[in-house]
Amino acid sequence: MINCKLDEVRLVQEMFYKIFADGVVLIHFLWIVFLFVGGLWGRRKRLLKIFHLSGLAFALIIQLFDWYCPLTHLEVWLRAKHHPNLTYTGSFIIYYIERIIYLEISRTLVLLFTILLMCFNIWIYLRK
Repeated sequence: MINCKLDEVRLVQEMFYKIFADGVVLIHFLWIVFLFVGGLWGRRKRLLKIFHLSGLAFALIIQLFDWYCPLTHLEVWLRAKHHPNLTYTGSFIIYYIERIIYLEISRTLVLLFTILLMCFNIWIYLRK
């Protein structure tokens, strides 16, 4: 009886980690989308503009110092807590969103795209 309850608790904990890991992937994807199109929203709203430019600056700093995004660290930790041996993590949608977030391209190319994205968004903000 006690072992059965412990197994149920462990299963609930693992599902908790899986759901939160999937949620982090979704938030990560939405954050990347925001960095790409946030300039269009931020032109009219000062607070959103500050938040967007700060996010772009943070993305540039991460690339310059070859750091990982904190969301990546959180997702990896949650996945390890869920089940460290899984190769296919998450649902069908999460699987493909992860493939978009974690493209297999060189660090230099990612840095170049980050700089171009910053320049593009600054151009959007400066034109009136």
